[in-house]
Order: sequence, then structure tokens, then C-alpha cells
Amino acid sequence: MNRGFLKGFLAGLLCFVMLFAIVSCAGSDENRLSKKEPTPGAELPDNTGTPTPTLTPAESIKDVNYVDKVKEIAEVLDYYYYQPIDYNEVVDGIYHGMVSALGDPYSAYFNSDELEKFQESSSGSYAGLGAKVSIGEDKYPRLNRVFPGSPADIAGLLADDEIIEVEGQDVYGMELNAVVNMIRGPIGSHLKLTVYRPGENDYLEVDVVRNTVEIPTVEHQMLADGIGYIMVAEFDEVTAAQFDEAINDLQAKHMNALIVDLRGNPGGMLSTVKSMLSRFFKKGTLLVYMDDKYGHREEHYSYTDATIDIPVAVLINGNSASASEVFAGCLQDYDKGILVGTQSFGKGIVQTLIPLSDGSAIKVTISAYYTPKGRNIHKTGLTPDVVVDLKDELKKKNLVTVEEDNQIQEAVAQLRKKMGL
Repeated sequence: MNRGFLKGFLAGLLCFVMLFAIVSCAGSDENRLSKKEPTPGAELPDNTGTPTPTLTPAESIKDVNYVDKVKEIAEVLDYYYYQPIDYNEVVDGIYHGMVSALGDPYSAYFNSDELEKFQESSSGSYAGLGAKVSIGEDKYPRLNRVFPGSPADIAGLLADDEIIEVEGQDVYGMELNAVVNMIRGPIGSHLKLTVYRPGENDYLEVDVVRNTVEIPTVEHQMLADGIGYIMVAEFDEVTAAQFDEAINDLQAKHMNALIVDLRGNPGGMLSTVKSMLSRFFKKGTLLVYMDDKYGHREEHYSYTDATIDIPVAVLINGNSASASEVFAGCLQDYDKGILVGTQSFGKGIVQTLIPLSDGSAIKVTISAYYTPKGRNIHKTGLTPDVVVDLKDELKKKNLVTVEEDNQIQEAVAQLRKKMGL
């Protein structure tokens, strides 16, 4: 390839993507994906936006001499690099690098193939681990929840295991979507993981056989004394309807109190959270609000009248994040529910997905969110009203019965007090 052509091509393309990305990220755009990331993540992506700023892209980047630098790098690579270069990958790397240089683990660039995989998790099935994954504080992927009977469960993986290597490649500091893409693969194929298990100070080599994974979002049952129990795994498109079905079924069975289990729930869609919270509050009640860097405040209110007026307990832990914290924090602010468990993850920021003209997209953090009383819990989390850790022996199991689950039993005890039993 002619070096002059390469220089012009890369420089022009970089200019275009930088200008377009800056304009798109600043502009108001309702998210068009129903994706909830398998990460705390999970991001409250829909129905949010920011006003267009008065700054032009040129003013935003006028002091960055990126065009000449790209030309210089292109000249060196084209002349000296000892192997043929796939320039599509080179240019794709420019886009990824631009967004990842923000240092925000929740912002990412997706090419068209990555975007398709990103959307895949909304379908409810995929070939992979059968676990929810987030980026931990030490920048390694962490398993939030391992679904019973999943490939991860069969291979012996547990919630809170940290993934150190995927197929021998260290994944420290990698974007979550990149790690997820490495994990997923054809049904029946083998996946080699190196994991660190906190508390045991041990590194484990694990072989996982990928398989189709069906992701449950809501499970429910009636416990003793008319106490309903609902487990919400994530806030997906279908979750609000499933939650309604669970509530209606439990009410038909004369439910007198309710436990909502959000442990290991990494978050999801704002519209789903609003729909579920609307069952607890009268129409017009402030549920959550967002503030962006331009001073724009976006408020979200209950849009139906409450149908649940019974004692409520919400179970949370260190893997309850984002939309889970919106749900739990709102109930806590209004004294509508008692929080039981351990400190939540602490993700108090909002992302939206901006489609680009070539079928790619940028997921970008656009604002911070606040509970009705003005709490932003980013990097701090929610403190339970009743702090109780899961027993150590239960942390080594992915399937724990209600009877042996000491956190559920503590929630039951708290609700019995409120019921006068």
C-alpha cells in the first residue's frame, strides 16, 4: 500500500471519528438498545440524554496535535513493521483506544461485530459461562452470580471468583466487552480460565465447556407466614412483566409481606426499574434523578398508583449494582423497605449507547444518578439497615436453599417483626 495514501486515509478517518464521536456523545439521544451489560453495570441506559453544548468539536480538541502524530506513526509502521498490516484492525484500534483512554470502565467503542455480541445478552440466551461478570476494583473481571446448572457451575466456579487469564491471556485492565467476547464461543468448545478465589489465596485452572445459557430474570415463591419471595437476577426488557406476574401470583395467594432479592444483580434498564418501583408508590412520586456536566437535571417519576402496601425487605450484597441500587435506594429513602445484607457495589453513573453511521456504536457515561433524597452512591454503595454477611460455607455453593440462606432468614425475621408475629 502506498504510504502517502495510508497517511491520508488514517489521518482523515481519525479526524472524522473524533469529530463525530464528540458531537454524538454530547448530543441528546435516547438509547436504542435494550442491552443491560453483564456488569455493574449495568447501566440504566434508556431514556437518558444530555443537551447539546455550545462548544464546537474544534474548540474541544484544538490543542491536541493528533493529525500529525497519526501521520508519523502510520509512516513508521508502513515502512518498518516486519509483517503485513491489516489496516482495518489498525483503524479499529484507533477507535477503541480513543474511548478507552477516558479511563472509564463503563465507556466503550463497539465495532459492528462487537455491537452484535453486545446486544446478544438481551436475547436471553448465549453460548458461554452462565455467569454474570463485572470489572472488580482491582481491574480484573469478577463473577457476580453463577447460575445453577450452568457451564460455570459445572466447572466449579463460584460467585466472587476473579478471572485472571482467558486462554492464557492476562485480562487485567481490559474492557468488559472485550473479556466477554473472549469468553463466548461455539457450543461445546472448551474455555481455559485462570481464576483467583478471594479468601483462599489460591489460583485455579478451570476448564469450562461452553453451552447455551438460558438466563432467568425473575423467580418467586411463597414462604411461611404469607411472606412472598422474588429473586430478580437483572433488569432486562422482560423483567418488569415477569415481576408483575410474580406479584400478582403472590397477591392471589394472600401475600402479607415481600422479600425482593437483588443479590448479585448487576443492573439493567431504567424503564424496567421505573415500572417495578411504580408498584410501590403513588403516581408522581420522584424515583430517581440524573445530573450531567451541563447542569441538566432529568427526573423520573412513578407513573401508576401503588398496588403494594405491605412490609418489604430488599436483599443486597457487594454485587448489587446500578439499577439494583436505584431500586433499593428509592425504597430506603422513602422508608418503604428495609435493606438487609451487605454494602452494595456503588455504581452511581449512567451510560447511553450512541449509534454511529457505519453500524458501530459508542457506549458512554453521560451523567450521575441520585436517589430521591439526593444520595449519589458511586464508589460507596448503599449501607443496609440490617448488616448480615452470608455464611462462609454458603459462599462456596451456587445453589443455596431458602431454609439455609441466613440472609433470607434475617429478612424473614425482620418482616415478622413488622407484621407483629
